[in-house]
Amino acid sequence: MTNWAGNVVFQAGHAERPSSIAELRALVGRGSAVRVLGSGHSFNDIADTTGTLVSLENLPHDVEIDTASGTVKVAASVRYAELGRRLHDKGYAVHNLASLPHISVAGSIATGTHGSGDGNGGLATAVAAIEMVTADGELVTLRRDQDPGTFPGAVVALGALGVVVSVTLDVQPAFEMRQYVYEGLPGEVLDEHFEDVVSSAYTVSLFTDWRNQRINQVWVKQRLDEGAAEPPATLFGATPADGPRHPVPGVAPDACTTQSGVPGPWFERLPHFRPDFTPSSGEELQAEYMVPRRHAVEALHALAGIREHIAPVLQISEIRTIAGDDLWLSPSQGRDTVAFHFTWVKDPAAVRPVLTMIEERLAPFAARPHWGKLFTVEPETLRSRYDRLADFQRLARDLDPAGTFANAFVRRYVLDA
Repeated sequence: MTNWAGNVVFQAGHAERPSSIAELRALVGRGSAVRVLGSGHSFNDIADTTGTLVSLENLPHDVEIDTASGTVKVAASVRYAELGRRLHDKGYAVHNLASLPHISVAGSIATGTHGSGDGNGGLATAVAAIEMVTADGELVTLRRDQDPGTFPGAVVALGALGVVVSVTLDVQPAFEMRQYVYEGLPGEVLDEHFEDVVSSAYTVSLFTDWRNQRINQVWVKQRLDEGAAEPPATLFGATPADGPRHPVPGVAPDACTTQSGVPGPWFERLPHFRPDFTPSSGEELQAEYMVPRRHAVEALHALAGIREHIAPVLQISEIRTIAGDDLWLSPSQGRDTVAFHFTWVKDPAAVRPVLTMIEERLAPFAARPHWGKLFTVEPETLRSRYDRLADFQRLARDLDPAGTFANAFVRRYVLDA
């Protein structure tokens, strides 16, 4: 078994696919090392184990809307594409989605995955309750409004506390959106107008190949229920694309969601890619670094200083903003964030030294890497960038004293301090 990209071969002694919660509780209760594999869209060993690798795909894909509380209870293995369709059919939406709708709800939340938008927190900020099987086989529920001392540590938890079987998410009325693509944003515009650009719509993404100062594309997604004005003829010097675009130069846009201002439902516009296509088919590697938003322009200049090293091994880079949150292991914990995402060619040996160079450039800004992607940051350095780490370690000792869910990745970067 491998991850989606094929760069990680899982070392599990065996794999299990329970078909009921009772079966899952029994296998967790008798296991000494257990990890859960979601959609496999991680690029490091965060999901690996030498013990039992569990997939929840065979559990019922329940989606239960509670109109009174304005929430939806979602089975862990449901993917955002399925959730979006089922919610929209009932007249509801979640606040945001990642660029890929193919990823599982629980796996995305556990690793701090996010979308874009100055006012939009990561996907985990929509969680109102989390239900998981702990190491003793018990089914435990933690709620935002009832467990303030533990809940912020249990949401973005890297699978280290138990097997999450469902999450309860805040929902809102369904809404329509439209998206536009602008091309050729002069890089120097961001020196003075970074905040103006990234706050110009509900979500904004900047794409660059780092070959020069220019931002190749700006993807602007407007909510129509917020009285969105007609888009400007130019966006700080960037001009509208004359047709659909793929973020990677030269790639056909067939896999991308509808552009050119055509209105459509939220779940068909918030992602960049359509669920019936698998972008790149795994032929890529990914890394991402989260920096305090107040350092956005400085970080851009720091990375521009090594563009000659980045560009040769890069497919495309995306820059997004995310609102800060209070979740202990969230990369946006305690700070509004700008995220620098890199989609690399599938050549680990060539990419790894470039990761180290990027990390050195972003070190003055205490950059936090995405938990599910590639990075080379030293464990001690990474731990120092999370001021609630000790609280999480205590929570892990309480819920999993024997370390049933603490694989090599979790021990290396989180628990072994």
